[in-house]
Amino acid sequence: MEFNMEWYRVFYWTAKFGSLTKAAERLHITQPAVSHTLKQLEASLGGLLFFRTTKGVTLTTEGEVLFKFVEQAIHFLEIGEKKIAEMQELMYGEINIGASDTLCKHYLLRHLEQFHKEFPDIKIRVTNRTTPETITLLKEGKIDFGIVNLPTSDPNINFRISSPQQDCLVGNHDYAALAEKPFPLEELHQYPLLLLEPGGSTRNFLDEFAISHGVRLKPEFELGSLDLLVQFAQSGFGLTFIVRNYVTVELSSGKLVEIPLTPPVPERHVGIATLKGVPLSAASKRLLEFLP
Repeated sequence: MEFNMEWYRVFYWTAKFGSLTKAAERLHITQPAVSHTLKQLEASLGGLLFFRTTKGVTLTTEGEVLFKFVEQAIHFLEIGEKKIAEMQELMYGEINIGASDTLCKHYLLRHLEQFHKEFPDIKIRVTNRTTPETITLLKEGKIDFGIVNLPTSDPNINFRISSPQQDCLVGNHDYAALAEKPFPLEELHQYPLLLLEPGGSTRNFLDEFAISHGVRLKPEFELGSLDLLVQFAQSGFGLTFIVRNYVTVELSSGKLVEIPLTPPVPERHVGIATLKGVPLSAASKRLLEFLP
């Protein structure tokens, strides 16, 4: 049996008004069109749905049974349309974001605070993963967009460049003498080095930077987060690379000292990753407008 939603809309309003003329007016079509549509529906279902009278139409027993279900369906469709309208007006919705702990703390959080103040009814879920893991989640459809460390690439993903990040070499006050003049990258092996665990985009970026200058980074400690790197560096375990904006308080207070590396680490950026060919919800689009 062929399903035609328009047939059921005509049936619903005809039953509601008990009149082909009023149904035609409600649907902005002609009365003959209403009559023809009802005949098609009756032929499809194999039985009469209305008794024709001089005053209009009344439902048959079969028509009354059908009307109960069609009325519910129309009601649910109206609810669905209302929900869509609310989502478009950002009165309702959900956003799923993927980002590392560090990017959440130092980049995403302040923008989420602004967005939440303006649109408090939008539910936001953040999944904390590394950049490679975030990209995987995006391609699996488990998040709407990701906040990642660039450079990275994937043929199925669009990357929008956002805030710049400048990595710098730091240590605690025990290494203050190294800050008095440019420190050659090739001499880094003379000091204990702290790095993130292998596999993440930040570690890959630093390894590739060093290798491009003929240096292989050999850390004494490999840690799971930038916050741990900062804590270990402050405690004197060695030197580490960190984004300068992440440690402005520690640098200004003297807990950490920046060591001017030569050549300096190239500037990189935060990136906003979205899946090619997949439209974003109204809420996700609006949140992206909050991200520089």
